This record gives sequence, structure tokens and C-alpha cells, in this order.
Amino acid sequence: MNILDDLKLQYKLGGIAMQVIYWNIACFLISLVFFWPNFAGAFAYPNWLALSSDPQVFLFKPWTFLTYAFFHFDFLHLLFNMMVLNFASNLFLTFFNQKQYLGLYLLSALFAGVVFVLSFYVLGTSASIVGASAAIMAILVAATTYFPLMNVRLFLFGNVKLWHITAVILILDLVQLRSGNMGGHISHLAGAFFGFAYIKLLQNGTDLSIIVSRTLDFFANLFRKSPTTPFTKVHKNYKKPTEKTSSRIVTKDKTQQQIDEILDKISQSGYDCLTKEEKEFLFKAGK
Repeated sequence: MNILDDLKLQYKLGGIAMQVIYWNIACFLISLVFFWPNFAGAFAYPNWLALSSDPQVFLFKPWTFLTYAFFHFDFLHLLFNMMVLNFASNLFLTFFNQKQYLGLYLLSALFAGVVFVLSFYVLGTSASIVGASAAIMAILVAATTYFPLMNVRLFLFGNVKLWHITAVILILDLVQLRSGNMGGHISHLAGAFFGFAYIKLLQNGTDLSIIVSRTLDFFANLFRKSPTTPFTKVHKNYKKPTEKTSSRIVTKDKTQQQIDEILDKISQSGYDCLTKEEKEFLFKAGK
């Protein structure tokens, strides 16, 4: 098995978490081909992929509220995010299913994008963002909200509580909120809030991921060919029974009726009470 076959097998068997990681890596490889302007290490994304806070841009490109969550600024950005995503995914999928995972990833990215756009509109400035960090924070915080006291073993630190790890990451985002990447940190915090709210709503019986599941199922069924039922030709005989057949049936019924009458007579009065004709008829019917 070569490397390509091995990657295909991992993608097929790795589940939704591995597939999302592959999607992010694939988008990064596309960026290498089309959007790398120089060798400074940063990508120049067009406004039809990156999410812009400018209303004149995002209003006419609404898909950017999702596409931004699959592209990354540079290799280190991708590497760190995929490491945290793999860590958070394993925790989340310990308690929840794959449809909930995908639903949370997409909905949190959408929610964080809306918060980013509204925040910069209020601030009166314009910027653009890319990266899966907001969705990753949602998955991590969701797992932490559900089981905050889970023990996690970290290299050099040993066993720590899950909520300690999540708290450190959130504090770092808060501390750096006024930095040059303010839009990114706003989206991180928005994703974290959505992950927390998702679990609380789920515990009260409301699963927001159903929105994504039903939407994807609708489009899947829309383009799926309905199974065709093979046509089976049924042959029917519309020919009316002939008079001979009818006559044969009637004759059989009359004969049986007469036999029954003779047998009843025998059971009541004995064989000797039969007439000569009845005896002959019974003898012929018994042949």
C-alpha cells in the first residue's frame, strides 16, 4: 500500500474528525497553489474566501461565513489549529456522535463569523479573518462544559483537569483581545460561548446540530437517484370459462350431493333400504 492509498484509508475510516482535518489541509494546499503572493509565509486570500467585516463584501458573499473556517494564514497557524482540533475532537466524540460534531463545527463557525462582523461594525473598522480557531474553541469548550473534571495527561505537566487547559486558552484570548489580531480573538471567544451554549441547550433537550443534519440530508436526498423498481409484467387470462367447464363443475357438485344423500340414508336405515338404482349409482361412483 502506497502513501496515497494509506491516506485514503485513513480518511475513510478516521471518522468525521479526521475528515474535517483533511478538509483543512486540502484547503491549505489549494492556498499554496493559488494565493501565495511571495515567500513571506502569509497568504493573500480574496474576499470571496476570507470573511470580511465590510458589509459591502459579506452581504454579497454570504458563503464566506463558512469558508473562512477552513483556510489558514500560514503553515504554523494550520499546524497549531490541527493539533488542538485533534485533541478537542477526541474529547468531544467520547460523549457525542459525529453528526453533532459536524453540526457544532459549522454552526459555531457561522456564529463566530456573525459576532466578528457585528463587533467590527460597532467599532467602525474593517478587517478580514481566516482560520478554524473559533470552531475548534467551540468543540473544546463543549467537551469541557460537559465533563470539566476529566483528567487529561499532558507532556511535562502530568495529569490536569480539562477545565484548567480550557481556562488557560480562554485567558490568553482575553489578554490578547486588544492585540493586532483582535478579530481572531473575538471569534475565538464567540466560538467558546457557542460551545458552552450548545451543551446547555442539549442538556435541556435542544440539539442545535439537527439544523445541519437535516439540511445536509435534504441536499443529499435531492441529488440521490431514487431506486427504480423493475417493471414486472403480469399476465392475466381474460378468457371466459367455457360452458363445458361449467357443466363439469355443476355435474360434479350434483354427483357429490347425491352421494352424500345416499350415505346419509345408509347411516340412518342401513344398506338394505337402498333401491336398486341407488345401489348401482353408488357402485359406479365408487370406481
